[in-house]
Amino acid sequence: MSKTKFEQPLDASTFLRIRKWYLLALAAIALTIIVAQILIQVHLNAQLDDSRVINVAGRQRAYSQKLVKEALLLNQPGSDKRKILTELKKTIATWQISHEALQFGNDSMGIQKETHQDILALFKKITPHHSGMITAAQQVIAAEEKLALSPSATTQKNIQTLLDNERTFLRLMDVIVNEYDNRSKTQLENLKFKEYLLLIFSLLILFLEILFIFKPLSLQIKNTISRLMKNQLESDATTDKIQQLYQENEKSLKELQELNFVIDNAALFASAKNDGSVVFISKKFQELLGCSDEDLSKPLSELLTTNEGQQQYLKEVLKSNRKTIRSEEINVETRKGESIWLDMSIIPLHQSSKKQNVLILCSDITERKQNQEKVEQLIKQNFEDKILQKKVQASQIVEGQEEERKRIAKDIHDGIGQMLTALKFNIESINLDNKDKTAEKIAYLKTLCSDLIKGVRTATFNLTPPELKDHGIIPALHKMTSELAKLTGKNILFDNQTEKFIRFDSLAETNIYRVAQEAVNNAIKYAEANYILLSIKYTDNILSIVIDDDGKGFDETILDKMPKNNSEGGMGLFYMRERISYINGRLFINSIPGEGTRVTLNYKTIAPEKDVHLVS
Repeated sequence: MSKTKFEQPLDASTFLRIRKWYLLALAAIALTIIVAQILIQVHLNAQLDDSRVINVAGRQRAYSQKLVKEALLLNQPGSDKRKILTELKKTIATWQISHEALQFGNDSMGIQKETHQDILALFKKITPHHSGMITAAQQVIAAEEKLALSPSATTQKNIQTLLDNERTFLRLMDVIVNEYDNRSKTQLENLKFKEYLLLIFSLLILFLEILFIFKPLSLQIKNTISRLMKNQLESDATTDKIQQLYQENEKSLKELQELNFVIDNAALFASAKNDGSVVFISKKFQELLGCSDEDLSKPLSELLTTNEGQQQYLKEVLKSNRKTIRSEEINVETRKGESIWLDMSIIPLHQSSKKQNVLILCSDITERKQNQEKVEQLIKQNFEDKILQKKVQASQIVEGQEEERKRIAKDIHDGIGQMLTALKFNIESINLDNKDKTAEKIAYLKTLCSDLIKGVRTATFNLTPPELKDHGIIPALHKMTSELAKLTGKNILFDNQTEKFIRFDSLAETNIYRVAQEAVNNAIKYAEANYILLSIKYTDNILSIVIDDDGKGFDETILDKMPKNNSEGGMGLFYMRERISYINGRLFINSIPGEGTRVTLNYKTIAPEKDVHLVS
């Protein structure tokens, strides 16, 4: 075996060597970073411990002064000795615990045991003064708890002991705090020195990498690129020669690819000559068309269909000289008498032998066509059903309008008509000679006229108010509640919880107004309510209207048994639901006998930018 077979391209042996040194250099840098982080974390933890110790040591000075101050306050006239004694006890306990923690450590305070001999020697000096102050303070407390009326000589002596020991304690505590501070500074200086060493080591590694890795690698890459460019020029020259051969074979390759596609992806295929005679037809295609082996002598157009018109069309298509693939969907009649749909691709083949000229590639799409027809029928049926539903809804709304007109006519006939008849009869029965009766009838006529005016206003108000068209649903509902409150004398309140006045589609506003109006009228007439609250709010593209009343209520189970049209109740529940469903809204009715009724109307705007308009 020749030596060249063992050689690696692009000087692989050099590359492997450089990679090895490069990984070692990176590992050294990573190691220095890790060591530096470990040192920093250790120092930070030590600094945290030192800061706690220094803090506690500094507090010891403050607590010693606080101890003396509280002891002196006990001798002040008018001072609250009980409170001072409590604070003095707490001070002694905290001071003593902190003093012991600084020497022997305390886990709850986060202080470790002191091991520095110089600091322990200082604590050994300060401990007698600390103990003397503790003992003196405890004796002061014991004397005061005996309720002495005036400071005794013993108390004065103990206070003097506190003052004498405090000076020495403060001086020695200053020395201890300074010793803690010096120790922390020394540790910090050591850390800085180590960091500088690690930094110098890292920079040295980077310098060696540049000198022994990056520089040789850059030179090698440069030489490699030079060789590649030289080889590229030689390759371009060779490519030009190959391109000529490629162009000559491209046409043949394309034909082979088309043929491979037919073989690999189709089960229904056939081939024919220029005159339409069959060269080959697949077994599956032959079975689908219902052809026998004897029929293969006939032209391909006659095998594909028994319809003469389609045969003539296919004959012309197969004979036409085309250079591109032709695809179309065609309905053919097989010899079995079946009507099938084929997705046919006619592929022209150009070969020197002239034995094969056309390739037919087909797919049976009969099921797809049938499903498509079913889908079209369903779409048509769905459209007709929607049209019919709209017609039914329109007729129901018209019927509801007719019922509304009947109700208004009945109100006018039974109310206003009766009052006009009574007015006419009373006017005709006036006898001017009988002044007493005349005055009485005139007073009655005034009352009757007031009732008549009230009835006319009620009837006209039930028609579409001008506020609905001019200002929208919110002002219209507000006007309705205020007018009905005046006309009926009942407490009918309006609560507008929307931030701004908004407008909806006119059809939606009209239907919403009518449903809300019917709900309020039902509460007045049939529920015998004295208090009615109409609340309206608009959040998350949903308009919600709630009508609450304190009427007699009813059993909700009768809602399903109610007839569709109840002329005595205006539109009735059926037409309320029809109106709200016509605008794709929802209606909810909740009632408890003896406790009242709540009617909730929700309308969701599908396209807020089109259906909702803010009114300034």
